[in-house]
Amino acid sequence: MKRAKIIGTGAYAPKRILTNADLEKMVETNDAWIQQRSGIRERHIVDESEATSDLALNAARQALERANLVPEDIDFIVVGTTTPDMFFPSVGNIVQHRLGCRRVGSVDLLAACAGSIYSLNIGAKFIETGKYKRVLCIGAEALSRITDFTDRGTCVLLADAAGAAVLEASEDGSGIIDADLYSDGQYADLLIMPGGGARHPATRETVDARMHYAKMKGSEVFKVAVRMFVDCVETILARHGLGPDDIDLFIPHQANLRIIEAAAKRVGLPMAKVFVNVDRYGNTGAASVYVALEEALAAGRVKKGDTILMAAFGGGFAWGAALMQW
Repeated sequence: MKRAKIIGTGAYAPKRILTNADLEKMVETNDAWIQQRSGIRERHIVDESEATSDLALNAARQALERANLVPEDIDFIVVGTTTPDMFFPSVGNIVQHRLGCRRVGSVDLLAACAGSIYSLNIGAKFIETGKYKRVLCIGAEALSRITDFTDRGTCVLLADAAGAAVLEASEDGSGIIDADLYSDGQYADLLIMPGGGARHPATRETVDARMHYAKMKGSEVFKVAVRMFVDCVETILARHGLGPDDIDLFIPHQANLRIIEAAAKRVGLPMAKVFVNVDRYGNTGAASVYVALEEALAAGRVKKGDTILMAAFGGGFAWGAALMQW
């Protein structure tokens, strides 16, 4: 099977920026506290007229432009998101129509912040098997829509953005070398939005109990997340006989600078090899790895032949890693 490779990337963030100074006026917190615990200075937030599909559409258009393709060239769309516009139709359906694609298959997947690695890997499999020629992979979130701005433990972290990548078969051996996906539901209660689904549908009682917002046990998540990062990275590197010196750039999920630094240290990767933009975006969920990849490319941090390692984790818990040669 031929490898799937990325031939175009895109990213989009809402114009509204919420700074730490803004949050100081909304909840009991301060800039120093936020930066010390998360590394975040500011984040992008949707306005009243925007939803997840709007962000996804903008990122998709840029990815197609970078790939020198038109919407009719796409054979399948896969969207990772925790915050769809609505339960159905899917964000993929909405993007397919608004982008102007043919009546191709589209699907949303929910792997929380690991939606980037999940969507990229699923898209790659369709290319590798020869089922489709080109697949549009998207990670998009409007996490501010499920953020409780009275909870300083979550409202300083979560933000909104979208990223996209177009995949096609590689002719030169470059592309996605390998990817691993994992999940473990025993940690579900550590990061959860309990209301809104079939277990706790929307009622006056669930709304009053603020069950329709993301809830997180931060210190417990930190411990598990670092272990997940390290385990999945070490596993995929060992399988291919690679070590930290063989990696040109590590692009992790941008959840929290402390998690990124702790994971990189345990794996043996110097921060000079780690791409970080969490300070300007916050945690954008399934969008974060795609957005970071787009920014790394724009900054000249990626060149042909480089070995790129990506990893992400999210609620569920779901996590994974991907290894690629650019």
